[in-house]
Amino acid sequence: MGDAESKRNLWLFATASFLNDLGHFLFTAIWPVFVTVTIGASVTFLGFIDGFGIALESISQAVSGLLSDKMGKRKVFIWLGYLLPSIASLIYASSRNPFQLFVGKFFDRSGKLRDAPRDAIIADETEHSKRATAFGFLRAADRGGALLGLAISAALVSYLTYRQLFWLSAIPGFIGTAIILFLIRENKKAGDGKDGVSLSLNKAGRSLKIFTVLSLIFTLGSFSDSFYILTMKDRGVSLVVIPLVYLVYVFVSFASAIPFGKLADRVGRKTVMALSYLLLAITNALFIFSGTIFSFALAFAAYGLHYGAYKGNIKTFVADLSPRDLRASFLGGFEMLLGLVSLPASVIAGVLWQGIAPAAAFLFSILMSSVALILIPLVTESKKDVA
Repeated sequence: MGDAESKRNLWLFATASFLNDLGHFLFTAIWPVFVTVTIGASVTFLGFIDGFGIALESISQAVSGLLSDKMGKRKVFIWLGYLLPSIASLIYASSRNPFQLFVGKFFDRSGKLRDAPRDAIIADETEHSKRATAFGFLRAADRGGALLGLAISAALVSYLTYRQLFWLSAIPGFIGTAIILFLIRENKKAGDGKDGVSLSLNKAGRSLKIFTVLSLIFTLGSFSDSFYILTMKDRGVSLVVIPLVYLVYVFVSFASAIPFGKLADRVGRKTVMALSYLLLAITNALFIFSGTIFSFALAFAAYGLHYGAYKGNIKTFVADLSPRDLRASFLGGFEMLLGLVSLPASVIAGVLWQGIAPAAAFLFSILMSSVALILIPLVTESKKDVA
């Protein structure tokens, strides 16, 4: 595939991601209030359903990565993954009890089955020396959509009901689905279909195994954004102002994604990953002491820097350390393991929050970030693609 075709695919993926996150973030800032106030569920239930969603999205990536490598096909998983969250928005809008939220969450987070096949295409079509920048560009696109979605949400939250925002959020996703379905031309060499493909990381090298272990530890302390939003609500920030403060996080993550990608290509993935762990620890420390709009904005700015350094770079790191012919499977398997840990992570946060104090959840996250920071020097990053 030529360089022009590769760039075209990257731009199309970026556009679909922009639209998907635009729709998702139309309701992200109101989600915790919708669950706990409109539906009447507990904070522990909120932690459980958010953790369930993160676990499900990672299992979806693992399954789609495996099937993508086995079948030698990527596109079908990608467009379907952009379709399901829009269907979920319609379910959320109609929900009247916690069970219906679970159904919506199942569709919503199953949409992540798009990621491993899409990321494998990007990794296959991009030079090693430019790969982190490409993933950073994709991350900037979805953050840009999130930024616009939050801005629209903040502007409309006083005029529309929460359910109307859910209805509205379905539209961008349907457009993104059409872009992938009708405009992406699948590269037949992206996956040739292999009989020996599995979700096991037994064929992974030592560095990828170590990186997987420390990532699991780190993820155990990485609870959902809902807890940060609830912290603002519990400390007296207006529900109208909350989306505007959360917007700081999305803007910073959008603005920093490409610079962090370029930095990872220049100084190495490991350095940027270590920085991301440190930034999450700083974020949680700031949330412990925050009480004003300015201090919350500062905390969310640190969180945005963490996101910009972490999200695109972690996929680059795993892609670098994975054999090319098993890349989608390894990306999916890695995300599945992280997702399975994400469920207890949010549950632990909810239990610590209600059983002890909100600060206990933040302190636990700081501890897990510190352990990951100590272990990252044990990883040797790859300077070229693994055969």
